[in-house]
Amino acid sequence: MALVFVGIGTSINRENNVRLAIQALQAEFGVLQISPVYESEAVGFKGANFYNLVVSLNSQLDAKTMIKKLKKIEKQQGRTEKTIKFSPRTLDLDLLLHDQLIDAEIDVPRAEILKNAFVLQPLSELAPQLKHPISQEIYQALWDKFPKQQQKLWQIDAIIN
Repeated sequence: MALVFVGIGTSINRENNVRLAIQALQAEFGVLQISPVYESEAVGFKGANFYNLVVSLNSQLDAKTMIKKLKKIEKQQGRTEKTIKFSPRTLDLDLLLHDQLIDAEIDVPRAEILKNAFVLQPLSELAPQLKHPISQEIYQALWDKFPKQQQKLWQIDAIIN
């Protein structure tokens, strides 16, 4: 079993899409550990704010198969295959970590872990003592030194029930 971390983001019908994503992931993978939900400004384009969170789960799937499952869930939630990278979206599910796998071809560990507060903060809350596979720094230390003025986050009261 691999310990897997998935980033969830949405800027369209945010509360509903967060709930639907959690339900779909639970139906597919069982028990999830769920971070708090954060609101952040769009990164890379002007648009509506996003809701973001990270979940962890255990899976027997390899990383490439996991990515295919995540894309299937996105499509079931209304995301089109031709979605422009920096644009509003119904649902974005990103494989962040798959145990300690390092695979540049599929971007694991996902590069945005170290670049985006909306990924690093919730990840550091779920796995503060886990080490990043490349830097070998724990996520809490990475978050502590992250330039917080770079990206603003607002924690959202519980919307997952």
